[in-house]
Amino acid sequence: MRKVIVGAMVSLDGVMQAPGGPREDPTGGFSYGGWVAPLVDEVFGEEIDKLFSQRFDLLLGRKTYEIFAAHWPYAEDGPDDSIARTFNSINKYVATRKGLDLTWQGSVALSDAAADVARLKQEDGPALVTQGSTDLIRTLLANDLVDEIHLFTFPVVLGRGKKLFHDDGKPAEFKLAASRVSPNGIVIARYVRDGAVRTGDFAMDPPTPAEVARREKMQREG
Repeated sequence: MRKVIVGAMVSLDGVMQAPGGPREDPTGGFSYGGWVAPLVDEVFGEEIDKLFSQRFDLLLGRKTYEIFAAHWPYAEDGPDDSIARTFNSINKYVATRKGLDLTWQGSVALSDAAADVARLKQEDGPALVTQGSTDLIRTLLANDLVDEIHLFTFPVVLGRGKKLFHDDGKPAEFKLAASRVSPNGIVIARYVRDGAVRTGDFAMDPPTPAEVARREKMQREG
């Protein structure tokens, strides 16, 4: 079976939008595009290389695909040439319902993201790694299709923008498998799926009269 690995760069308040530059995705009037660049350091680079050192195919939403397809095929002679060569040589699975023109070599359209990714997971092959693709990630989380989350959390609060998590995600536990903090304060963490959400209770047993009254009030208020 293939794993689905979410690779995500987020702010402290969970924003993923336009990490790479001001013109990457100004949707909704987002004015902080390029918020990752000032904080990138050697450790961040090492961890990105580690993420892409395994065998993988890319799993992308439509907008991220368009950003990547306009950049990576032309970047093999640039500073990120090794990543460019890797991205250009592997399969790119693209969630799109709009008949997108897939100009990037190795691109495959997925018309039903949840069903198609579930099918791909049953096949033998490399991991499926997301980059960007907020809407697609939300679909994957809502359908319990994510096996690992590689989170790069940057020490910045953006306040608005497209966010990683939404309240339609299926509840699930993840276990911290590895972590590292870069010199510029980027918290890098790898989480692996770890079963269903467990709950506990710190309340006194039996509850105090004040607690009983509080619970009754909560029920009345809905």
